[in-house]
Amino acid sequence: MKKIEAIIKPFKLEEVKDALGEIGIEGMTVSEVKGFGRQKGHTEIYRGSEYTVDFLPKIKIELVVADNQADAAVGAIVKAAKTGKIGDGKVFVAGIEQAIRIRTEEKGDAAV
Repeated sequence: MKKIEAIIKPFKLEEVKDALGEIGIEGMTVSEVKGFGRQKGHTEIYRGSEYTVDFLPKIKIELVVADNQADAAVGAIVKAAKTGKIGDGKVFVAGIEQAIRIRTEEKGDAAV
């Protein structure tokens, strides 16, 4: 099993969710997060004063999929989240040793 974490722009969430649904992936956890990458935020002017916005609002999506679904899931996320502009985000993939569904005590791929 693989855990996929994606950090994306907030307005791309529905597109990513729909793209994952089209390939049969339904379960995910979504969090509102803040952060910055290479662009290190940006400056804005508010009421005549310039200030720096260090942490930009982002969405973090977490999902665990079977090994054979990981490449398709990553591809769907990248395709749906990409705008071609700076700050599109990142996708991280890590191995998962075990998963257990609490309600039924199913383990492994069956729990996902």
